[in-house]
Amino acid sequence: MALVGVLALQGAFREHAAAVSRLGADVRELRQRKHLDGIDALILPGGESTVMGKLLTELDMLEPVRQRIAAGMPVYGSCAGLILLCETIEESDQPRIGLLHASVRRNAFGRQVDSFETDLAVKGLDAPLRAVFIRAPLITAVGPDVDVLARVDMAAHGGEGERIVAVRQGNILATSFHPELTPDTRLHSAFLDMLPA
Repeated sequence: MALVGVLALQGAFREHAAAVSRLGADVRELRQRKHLDGIDALILPGGESTVMGKLLTELDMLEPVRQRIAAGMPVYGSCAGLILLCETIEESDQPRIGLLHASVRRNAFGRQVDSFETDLAVKGLDAPLRAVFIRAPLITAVGPDVDVLARVDMAAHGGEGERIVAVRQGNILATSFHPELTPDTRLHSAFLDMLPA
């Protein structure tokens, strides 16, 4: 049975824990460096990326997490978790894991009042996924090794064209949105499929 660690310093960690539990995985909430021992995969939830990065640094967890991901441990980051994973955070020098070869813009859709839901076509899923965007970031650029899984049409949000909101790079999965806030567990199931057999 896989043991999935969910970073539980701040943000929507309980909903992620519940989603992977429903799929049969064992879950450990991570609050200290020692909690990293023995986990097979990691979820970085939504929340405040600056606060999460600061706490990871203060608790001496940032570098151990980076090392585990660099060594191949599967990781999934949603919203703030996506921001922490990105190599470049526009207009910010906040602490980050920085292993995802992508650039991200925080709060790209505006304030809390601009939050929205939409149905997204996600590569690898057989039907659209209901995606919840809350003060969501946008991926503004990706490296050649990053597979784009979903884009959102910006016309309804005062922009133009389609922008990237879900990616995978090897053992790293990241989304701008919050699948843990819906009953649909297909994205979490796809994440668990990334674990070695």
